[in-house]
Amino acid sequence: MKIVVGQGSCGIAAGANKAYDIFESSIKEKGLQVDLTITGCIGMCYLEPIVDVYDDNNKKTTYVRVTPKIASEIIEKHIIKKNIVKDYTISEEDLKVLSQQKRIALRNCGHINPESIDEYLKKEGYKAIEKCVKEMSPEKVIEEIKISGLRGRGGAGFPTWFKWNAAKNSKGSPKYLVCNADEGDPGAFMDRSVLEGDPHSLIEGMMIGGYAIGANEGIIYVRAEYPLAIVRLKKAIEQAREKGFLGKNIFGCSFDFDIRIKAGAGAFVCGEETALIASLEGERGMPRLKPPFPAQSGYWKKPTNINNVETFANVPWIIANGGQAFANMGTEKSKGTKVFALTGKIKKGGLVEVPMGMTLKEIIFNIGGGIKEDKNFKAVQMGGPSGGCIPASLVDTPVDYESINKTGAIMGSGGMVVMDETTCMVDMARFFLNFTREESCGKCIHCRIGTKRMLEILNRICEGKGKDGDIELLEELAVKIKEGSLCGLGQTAPNPVLSTIRYFREEYEKHIYDKKCPAKQCTALLTYSIDPEKCIGCGLCARNCPVDAISGELKKSHYIDPEKCIKCGKCKQSCNFNAVIVE
Repeated sequence: MKIVVGQGSCGIAAGANKAYDIFESSIKEKGLQVDLTITGCIGMCYLEPIVDVYDDNNKKTTYVRVTPKIASEIIEKHIIKKNIVKDYTISEEDLKVLSQQKRIALRNCGHINPESIDEYLKKEGYKAIEKCVKEMSPEKVIEEIKISGLRGRGGAGFPTWFKWNAAKNSKGSPKYLVCNADEGDPGAFMDRSVLEGDPHSLIEGMMIGGYAIGANEGIIYVRAEYPLAIVRLKKAIEQAREKGFLGKNIFGCSFDFDIRIKAGAGAFVCGEETALIASLEGERGMPRLKPPFPAQSGYWKKPTNINNVETFANVPWIIANGGQAFANMGTEKSKGTKVFALTGKIKKGGLVEVPMGMTLKEIIFNIGGGIKEDKNFKAVQMGGPSGGCIPASLVDTPVDYESINKTGAIMGSGGMVVMDETTCMVDMARFFLNFTREESCGKCIHCRIGTKRMLEILNRICEGKGKDGDIELLEELAVKIKEGSLCGLGQTAPNPVLSTIRYFREEYEKHIYDKKCPAKQCTALLTYSIDPEKCIGCGLCARNCPVDAISGELKKSHYIDPEKCIKCGKCKQSCNFNAVIVE
């Protein structure tokens, strides 16, 4: 028998290590003939910790939300007595989350031990690069990527083959291949899952890219906030070297290639190519003007190609199965699949990979299970701080580059932050703008000062101090920031504000003119009172009020003094009769 414990960051955060320790100690103490191993995140983060048990016939039973107590039960009842503990097995409804997906970039995540190269080899690992080196010319590899229609999965959606071809044809030596693993969008963790769950697919994808452009050195620029990913990447690189997949004369041919890791300090601006290159060279991560593009003059002014983790993870599958197989999925201009991180007010949060062209509604409601507590769906933020909010009225929008761009959002790296009726769109815009303001490198005055001024206006609106003309001023500043910023951070920073004004202008107007927050989230705009018809005078609210703003006699209706009230919400939380009114 075999026990496999999901140990991606989400599983570990949910307690997977504690469950693993129970399994390990029980197997040792009871002398059980059971293999215990780990795997990465399969994408169903809301069910973690997830444990798979394989019987002697390799039949799998999946247990979810496994606590140490449940782990002990699994040992006693399933492993020893051969009885499946049905109370904790995955439901048919949750299995549909996987059945509705098409997994290419995530094909091995949650299925193999990411710390074992042998398990990757059993999945035909490193066969694609062997095929390239032994059977295909660099031109043929690039042509296959062109046929596939693969576009960069980091946000811009630029054709991968074009970037490879440009770097290949550029004069200069040596050439460099860089993987941008500096995943910085709030709510995005697609690349992290691949790094933690299937690092060899990234390595193989980079090897193929290196062979295609004529590079002998690859660099993975990964954010230091991903310690587990870095540990597993290092192990994978060492294993690949030991097996001869990295180094000199790979597969007995003249192809040399090796990879090293650079841990970045977590600057969002380093997701931009030229800022990333500056950081690699030991400089402050700040963008520069293009052209020249990195393909002509990149790392140390040599031809350099940069793609993100998900892009490279698709490459071995494309070479193994043919570019046309990838192109057969998706839409006319957006081929293949895309990985999305579902977060926010959604029932089944985690990672999904679906063919391009699936609608937002299908992803959020069919795969994601809909909105928590069955509240009304209000909007989804796509593209992170560089993207925009797509309202519920556009929920039938197909998820492809062109359709998403038309809404005012962008595909981005794949974050989907789902919002319900309790989300204040002004506050949401403020959150993302605050992020980009803090992450601005400061090089461009428009970005450095403009985002600060926009944030000041948003803060004023949320504090009940908004005034006539604020919306128009936000729009004017947004245009100037877009026009005057050098890189993508500044050029897209106003997007969350512009998209929320576009679709939720009346919410801004309510804040400014009526001094009310329709979502009841902006504290400064709220008023607390007690409904005399519902209040029975129990005094519980008064006892929980930290500033003694509530008065009244026992068994008689109470009163909240608006001058003393600090709007902490303690009275609302403590009232058992729904007598506290928040407006």
